[in-house]
Amino acid sequence: MKRYFQLGEVFSYFIRVFKKRDPNNPDSFNLRMMHGINRISIIMFLICVIVMIVRALTR
Repeated sequence: MKRYFQLGEVFSYFIRVFKKRDPNNPDSFNLRMMHGINRISIIMFLICVIVMIVRALTR
């Protein structure tokens, strides 16, 4: 059960997506677009969480 709640890989992906490209890893157009879309969705999610927290605190 403990294995299902480990979030280390998830957080490492969030950090990795915002880093500059590693020249040792293969690069393709599809991979760059996927990381770009993931950056946008992570930023939108964080903005929405902040808005929800602010709304909850101001009620």
